[in-house]
Amino acid sequence: MATMQFSNERPAVWPIIKRYITVFDVPLTLTLFLILSVSCFAMFSAGMDAPGRFEDHMRNTIIAFVVMWIAACVPPQLLMRFAVPLYTVGIALLIAVAVFGIVKKGARRWVNVGVVIQPSEIMKIAVPLMLAWFFQKREGALRWQEFALAAVLLAIPAVLIMKQPDLGTATLVMAAGFYVIFLAGLSWKIMFGLAVAGMASLPVVWSMLHDYQRQRVMTLIDPTTDPLGKGFHIIQSMIAIGSGGIAGKGWRSGTQAHLEFIPERTSDFLFAVFSEEFGLIGNCVLLVLYLMLIARGLFIAANAPTVFSRLMAGAITMIFFTYAFVNMGMVSGILPVVGVPLPFMSYGGTAFVTLGLGMGILMSIQRHRKLVQS
Repeated sequence: MATMQFSNERPAVWPIIKRYITVFDVPLTLTLFLILSVSCFAMFSAGMDAPGRFEDHMRNTIIAFVVMWIAACVPPQLLMRFAVPLYTVGIALLIAVAVFGIVKKGARRWVNVGVVIQPSEIMKIAVPLMLAWFFQKREGALRWQEFALAAVLLAIPAVLIMKQPDLGTATLVMAAGFYVIFLAGLSWKIMFGLAVAGMASLPVVWSMLHDYQRQRVMTLIDPTTDPLGKGFHIIQSMIAIGSGGIAGKGWRSGTQAHLEFIPERTSDFLFAVFSEEFGLIGNCVLLVLYLMLIARGLFIAANAPTVFSRLMAGAITMIFFTYAFVNMGMVSGILPVVGVPLPFMSYGGTAFVTLGLGMGILMSIQRHRKLVQS
């Protein structure tokens, strides 16, 4: 009589799980996790007087993490296919903003497409993606005409964003595009000529600025000229940073923040809240984490196998650096206030997701480099 035998073998679940876990770059993920952990502590304190803000921040973090994972699974070759469509859709959305966008606080920056989005944030990824695709297609045959056409591709979204007006985001988009053009091999002679032309055009640029933008520059030069008006916020921010001292006043014990002297304390000026509560030591820890993230991004860029992936990785890393530098600079009073969030720290929906997408692209480039080498 035949006996029935039952197999004790279980389905091979671990290889499936491993396949989805290994899309993450370990050094990048670990550093990002530490920054997000710091962000949670800072946001919980800063959002004490804003019900629901911490919960929304956690939701945005989860969404950004999912977007990062999806982007990490997409190979760079497939990302190239999205370059032209994403850029085209982004330009169309910017035009839609100009025609029937939503106005908030005197600026027309948002559009309702079923959900309210800020298309200018999309261009922070779409522009470098498009330019990296452009230079990949013209690899080995770069002349000044190609760089001129790339400048036009960069100028179109930058001008549309400036018209909203949103000088901060326009600056970041221009920086993202410039990084790609520079890494593609832009001549130092051309860069020097552009720098001279830029300095010569400052009077014209000044005449084109809005009144509030001019006021921001004047406030940067001397905020004490209007201590109870335009200079009030930056003065209070600087007081908060200085009063933190070496070790800070302690978590949830910042007086400038909780007595509501600091404006936008959960978004653009979160660094002032963090500095007051954690002091110079906390700032140094945060700076080290940012430098670790930037160093890893530059390492990925340097070892990227193709022109497209090298330009994308380099641009994304330098965008991250620009975010951090501009935010800390404006909160500390050494740069004008332009409304740039502190990356992976400040409250924000579209900006948070965009940064997550950028980190996912970096992980994708690193992962597929390993696959090519193996």
